[in-house]
Amino acid sequence: MSQLRIEHISKWFGRQHVLHDISFTFQPGQVNMIIGPSGCGKTVLLKCIVGLITPEEGKVYFGDINFLDLSPEEKRNILRNLGMLFQSSALFDSMTVGENVAFPLRVFTQQSEAEIQDRVAYCLERVGLAGTQEKYPAQLSGGMKRRVGLARAIALNPQYLFCDEPNSGLDPLTARRIDELIQELTEEFHTTTVVVTHDLKSVMDMGQRILFLYEGRAEWQGSKEDMLREIAALPSNLQAFLKASGLVRA
Repeated sequence: MSQLRIEHISKWFGRQHVLHDISFTFQPGQVNMIIGPSGCGKTVLLKCIVGLITPEEGKVYFGDINFLDLSPEEKRNILRNLGMLFQSSALFDSMTVGENVAFPLRVFTQQSEAEIQDRVAYCLERVGLAGTQEKYPAQLSGGMKRRVGLARAIALNPQYLFCDEPNSGLDPLTARRIDELIQELTEEFHTTTVVVTHDLKSVMDMGQRILFLYEGRAEWQGSKEDMLREIAALPSNLQAFLKASGLVRA
């Protein structure tokens, strides 16, 4: 399994310096989490990693390959190994559930229709939505839409799985089920999973390696165990973030 790492990523929007010299290594087979308060640059960093935004400085390595140096066709070959769960699920409203999950298979593979349908059925079953192929997104709850988005994200059996605020707007029970699914899929397929969140309960439930951002800077990185064991030695802004979540006593 190829490692994912970023080196010295910086990003500006006009005069606004959004990301400051961020480096981090995301481990295969683990849930790697980018955490921090709203507006700290988490989603911008994720978009830089997957190629939706181009940083002004830095490198993004998938294995030994710097993604930012590749041609469009070479980038397409890398993207074939990426799955993405968007915060809004980003389903196509005019497509059925089955067509949504099949979409990346039709774009990136030459599989037969029978093979595509078999894979769609497997992915929907894996997220607990067997038999929903003919439904439309408008017929689904928010949690079901998120699970369809997750089924689509794993359709290509990706090496890398990216999730942007996967629990946003969900009730606690549904949010926990999404966390469990992400963790289960990471272990089952040994993906390098990257989750962007400000939900510290998700960090406690499934986080393994953590990058804490604050005002666009990498303020701390390490394991969840390190974070809990060394609370008194953590940066003050991370301590405040943990206290605000209720996970650490004020």
